[in-house]
Amino acid sequence: MSLTAHIPSHRKPRRSAPKSALRAGVAGGVLSTIAVAGAAGPAQAEPVTQTIEMPTLTSGLSTAVAASAEATQQVALDLETQAQEDAAATSAAKAATKAKAEAVRKAEAKKKAEAAAKAKAEAALRASRSEARTTLSASSGATAVAFSSSSATGSAASVVSFVRAQVGDAYVSGGTGPNSWDCSGLVQAAFRTVGVDLPRVSQAQSTAGTQVSLSNLQPGDILYWGGAGSAYHVGVYVGGGQFVGAQNPSTGVVLRPLSYDPPSGAVRVL
Repeated sequence: MSLTAHIPSHRKPRRSAPKSALRAGVAGGVLSTIAVAGAAGPAQAEPVTQTIEMPTLTSGLSTAVAASAEATQQVALDLETQAQEDAAATSAAKAATKAKAEAVRKAEAKKKAEAAAKAKAEAALRASRSEARTTLSASSGATAVAFSSSSATGSAASVVSFVRAQVGDAYVSGGTGPNSWDCSGLVQAAFRTVGVDLPRVSQAQSTAGTQVSLSNLQPGDILYWGGAGSAYHVGVYVGGGQFVGAQNPSTGVVLRPLSYDPPSGAVRVL
């Protein structure tokens, strides 16, 4: 036995020809397939690139944003304007309320002042009448004889006779006769009988002659009630402490003593 007979050979055993041929055919087919795929592959796998132009939105977007901003600003302006109008309306309402309250206050103050003035005038008139009554009462003893013994003469007698003749006639505001009179209408008509043309109203008649004291009256003197120049009633003194006057609708023309309604003063025309 040789020394090398047990040394294993490092060569691989040769494969059988049919298996080698088969493997070579398969390998060739695979390589052919890869070669064909390689040749056709790039043409099929290459991506198709196409440029698509998108519409430009910048202009439209800017317009929309601007419109939205303008609308927002307009709403803010409208709200501010409304707030200003509401504030002005509130201020005007407050001013109107204040003005109305001030007007009411002034009207009430004026009304109170007028009432106070009227009360003062009435009080003064009552005081004047009371003083006249006192004066007449105090002087009645000294002048009674003079009053009773006085007799009208001349023009004064005609005036006294006329007014006495009208006693019982009706009182009518604005009346000038012949059967109805007011106070100044009767006095004017009486003096017209002696050619004296007196003013028509009592205010003017109370200053038509010379002022005389109530303690020194003569028949035919004009008596007045109220102030000289602002008298509200007149009559004629007929002597004996009496007067004739157209008093009011309920009494008509009457003959009364001075104490019935003491006059404020007297004037002498004749």
